[in-house]
Amino acid sequence: MKQEALSETMPPATGRRPTIALALGGGGARGLAHIHIIEALDEMGIRPVAIAGSSIGALMGAGMAAGMSGEEIRQHVLSTVGHRGEVLNRLWRLRPASLSEAMSTGFRFGQFNIERVLKAFLPEALPNRFSDLLIPLKIMATDYYGQTEHVCESGDLHQALAASCALPAVFMPVKIDGRVMIDGGIYNPIPFDHLRGLADIVLAIDVVGGPDGDGRTIPSRIDSLFGASQLMMQSIIAMKMKAGAPDILLRPDVGRFRVLDFFRAHEILAATTGTREQVKRALSERIESWRNIG
Repeated sequence: MKQEALSETMPPATGRRPTIALALGGGGARGLAHIHIIEALDEMGIRPVAIAGSSIGALMGAGMAAGMSGEEIRQHVLSTVGHRGEVLNRLWRLRPASLSEAMSTGFRFGQFNIERVLKAFLPEALPNRFSDLLIPLKIMATDYYGQTEHVCESGDLHQALAASCALPAVFMPVKIDGRVMIDGGIYNPIPFDHLRGLADIVLAIDVVGGPDGDGRTIPSRIDSLFGASQLMMQSIIAMKMKAGAPDILLRPDVGRFRVLDFFRAHEILAATTGTREQVKRALSERIESWRNIG
């Protein structure tokens, strides 16, 4: 895992512990590595003063903002999306009972209704509204026709999460205030820019990854589609870094996993287990540096 450039912070107030804000990026199943980040913060006794997330990062951030521990999020993930039989059972229960129901719920062949899917998988600890969260949360969605990002931070939490996770070609878009929204990672893969000025230290996690292979094999159609999306998002991240980097940017080694590899949850968590100590080390160093400024 790589640690990227650190930006300058203002001198700390004497005797005060620095505040931390957390940005969790999108990346589908690769974002299960965010669990290690939350567990590391739990172990350090750190509670972010603000969280921002895109796509899977929005889901993980919502769990933390609702008061769930990293261990609770881990157990929920492994007992649901990490369990093939449980996933199939829950998806089966979502099937339309009739043609009229299919029409009324907006069912389309080849696309899932992300709002219904999330309703079947979200933990009970997650409230329906932003106002019931314990930590301020910013969720990124992409306004499809407006060609810009849309920041959700009040109102219907579940609707905002659905919009942020509406991966094109897999899930149907979601409407918010009459506007058509798709995956927040399309426009803002790691929304650390929305945390500037809200904390002394901004920690950002990139799980976008990139095409993985031997450099010679022609990718499949679906791999080409998702790989192109990864390249686009990495380009956006690079430009955002030039405009102003977060204090810490970490990249767990998730390149070998695909965006829809949720059935490999156990494997993803095992492969990225070193992330926890890397986060604790990077934060400890940054906090010490913050205390020594001035």
